[in-house]
Amino acid sequence: MKNTVLVTAVGSFSAEAVIRRYKEMGYCVLGCDIYPAEWIVASMEVDRFFRAPLAADREAYLAFLEQVCRENQVEYLVPLTDVEVDAVNGWRDWAAGSLGLQVCLSPADTVSLCRDKGELAKFLEGKGAVRAIPTRGLREVIRDEADTGYELLSYPLVLKPAGGRSSQGLTVAEDADQMRRAAESLEASADSYLVQPRISGCVITADIVRSPKTGQVVCLPRRELLRTPNGAGTSVYVFRDEALETICRELAVSLDICGCVNFEFIEEREGSWYFLECNPRFSGGVAFSCMAGYDMVGNHMRCFTGERLDEPGVIKNQYLVKRYTEYRTRTEPQDMR
Repeated sequence: MKNTVLVTAVGSFSAEAVIRRYKEMGYCVLGCDIYPAEWIVASMEVDRFFRAPLAADREAYLAFLEQVCRENQVEYLVPLTDVEVDAVNGWRDWAAGSLGLQVCLSPADTVSLCRDKGELAKFLEGKGAVRAIPTRGLREVIRDEADTGYELLSYPLVLKPAGGRSSQGLTVAEDADQMRRAAESLEASADSYLVQPRISGCVITADIVRSPKTGQVVCLPRRELLRTPNGAGTSVYVFRDEALETICRELAVSLDICGCVNFEFIEEREGSWYFLECNPRFSGGVAFSCMAGYDMVGNHMRCFTGERLDEPGVIKNQYLVKRYTEYRTRTEPQDMR
């Protein structure tokens, strides 16, 4: 009998590579998404598709997962988006005991830390070669700059939610006047907002997979040359850099990563990186790493089945791009009226 895995958000960027690889590995792959099957190509690629409620409605979403996993003897759950990661992170212990379900994520404390950019910035202080972007809470900035009218800050500044995703809620203040207006508009939510200097440069995404059981850590970085407004790379340059990869491996150990995650950096100049964030899930462009020569998707699952990770072979520097293709998901009878 095949082992069964449920992949969420199958309309997201990483879903195709995840579904394809798990089917190649012999899993029965179920999929869910908030949209109807007809709207999503991947609904035709999974063994069974389910329409899910919004994960933001945590109670309804977890009840949905419980029903699907119980009725279909699901053994592994692979969440693909941040909002779903947040929803299942505190539910996983109950799911393990009641459903026998393995949620394929890093430890709960690790996920919580990575999803809070303010706490992660504090954690990174003094962590060797990792250089974090200086970060302050917006409430603290408002209090400290009350008498100076934000004139003493160094601009431009970025204001963003501590638990944000995909650049949602991000605001840029180019000068004191813009900062004043931004602070006034965000006053009610200032406790959950962060302020950082804007660092110019290219975004580096590094896919990392770590097995705590075997002690193996594999890293593969790429420069994101073209990105969607939500931050998903569509044209990338995969490259090897031992200094950057060493930083990633050490950070993966410090954070107690398990499975595949992605780190993002701003490359201010060649060989100079500012750590931006850790997304404790597959990156939207994980297929690029697989195409470049390392199976991040399959090795992610090996972290939860106790198997050794594949050793990386020779991976050449290379340009990779994504394109969109049209599919017909359903044809309906012609209305003759």
